Amino acid sequence: MLKGKKRDYFRRLLNGQLNELVGKNSHTAGNVADTSEKSLDFTDQATQESDMDFNIHMKERDSKLVVKIKEALERIEDGTYGICEVCGQPISEDRLKVRPVTTMCITCKRKQENDERLRGL
Repeated sequence: MLKGKKRDYFRRLLNGQLNELVGKNSHTAGNVADTSEKSLDFTDQATQESDMDFNIHMKERDSKLVVKIKEALERIEDGTYGICEVCGQPISEDRLKVRPVTTMCITCKRKQENDERLRGL
């Protein structure tokens, strides 16, 4: 469990990321729908559809990250932030700095990835 300044550091880091994502998504909210203009050229239409698909994918990815950030902030509040949900050991601060929404220590994450690879997921 993180305490004091370290907990505050990660709270500020996560809130900053959350504000950035929310601001980015509100700024680009109309971009997906802005493709109503019909282009006569088939190639332009294909490019436009590809761009729209990409924008939708990015918005979905950002939405999932927003949820993970909010969950991490909840863990900070309830005192479980920085504790691996698998083994119960502390997650290194270096790992939290790189991936502040993580819920697993590097050992458990690697094991999970190896298990998934073996199962062909």
